[in-house]
Amino acid sequence: MSSTLSRIFRLCTVHRHLSGEAAMTDTKRWRPLGCLEGNAHPTCPDADQACQVRDSKIAVIVLNQPLKSMYPHLLRLWDKAVLKAAADGGANRLCEFRTGNQLKFIPDIISGDFDSIRPEVLLFYKSKGSKVIETADQNFTDFTKCLRIVLDVLEQKKQQVDCIVALGSFGGRPDQVFANINTLYEATEVTDIPVYLVADDSLACLLRPGKHVIEVNTGLEGEWCGLVPVGFRCKYVTTTGLKWNLNHQSMQFGSLISTSNTYAEGAKEVTVQTDQPLLWTMGIRPITVLKSGVNGAGASSNGKGST
Repeated sequence: MSSTLSRIFRLCTVHRHLSGEAAMTDTKRWRPLGCLEGNAHPTCPDADQACQVRDSKIAVIVLNQPLKSMYPHLLRLWDKAVLKAAADGGANRLCEFRTGNQLKFIPDIISGDFDSIRPEVLLFYKSKGSKVIETADQNFTDFTKCLRIVLDVLEQKKQQVDCIVALGSFGGRPDQVFANINTLYEATEVTDIPVYLVADDSLACLLRPGKHVIEVNTGLEGEWCGLVPVGFRCKYVTTTGLKWNLNHQSMQFGSLISTSNTYAEGAKEVTVQTDQPLLWTMGIRPITVLKSGVNGAGASSNGKGST
């Protein structure tokens, strides 16, 4: 079977799996930006009000995108993570914060077909104790393969996490962005753990068929949000908590999609009921890491940092 046909077959399998009647019976609660909540300190968007923090354990996967603008995100995710991984060229990006032989960001795992990682970076991380796993299968992306490895390690170590965050999921080539979104669909075959795609100012996750409650009261939410039916027509979508809600409406490409939406005044939760998989996407307010040493390192007020 060719690579393209194999991917189409897997996507159809995921569609059948996600459209099952059982998926429609439960209510799923999400706190997407909980992965970026820090301790109650002045890095909260409103420095006069401490963020209402909920402790969360995560696993983080660093993808091959520039991280300078995401440095505050990286700090918070790294400090929260019980397992840290880099997918191929993502290790190059982490190594950009290296000063001499000193580096805060040493991943537990580096995986991929290694067509992007620089040889000297691979040797450096090996010397620092990172586990290197070569995955040559070209039917899956490095991100998908790394995700499966992370899930296997979590299971072997009996570690529980609230979510898995892929940092550097947007930007660059459109085909790679769509591949990352496709990984959200593939992830539903192997785990119930929420998987979040995160960039400097946005987050996305996949809502399965059923009812969802999305908490939007972390203080990190940006102004915009959206619901995008990627791949399938949603016949019935109903929402509350948005400025422009949907009421048992159909969504599909070439017709209605919900982009550049925002939250109803005072809303702390958004509810979504859908009969098909639906991509939720939301903005992230700028996170500033102060020079006081929050999260173990300092950065400038524009969110860019160096070690």
